[in-house]
Amino acid sequence: MKESRKEQKPGLFVPTIDRAKCEGGYHHACADAKCPCVPACPYSVLEIRSLTAEDKRLLSLGDRFRAWIHRNRQAYVVKADGCTACGRCIEACPVPHVIRLKRRISA
Repeated sequence: MKESRKEQKPGLFVPTIDRAKCEGGYHHACADAKCPCVPACPYSVLEIRSLTAEDKRLLSLGDRFRAWIHRNRQAYVVKADGCTACGRCIEACPVPHVIRLKRRISA
């Protein structure tokens, strides 16, 4: 098991989801573990939701078809300000490089 990252001040980092890779709990290891990224987060930052029309529009034709097969459901960041960059969601996700943490740019 990987060592957890040092947690940061909430909201300093924001998780991002790769829409072309997220399984949304539909099949393989993601389904077997029942969307492990969502319960891995102690701050309820992630949630499984239906893809928005805008997110679908931004996908390639192949990725839209794959999303349709997966019932158009994926992980979404619903409480970005609660993220402490602990990395538990990244470690829990069975598909590599779906979730990444990006430093929030100060305005």
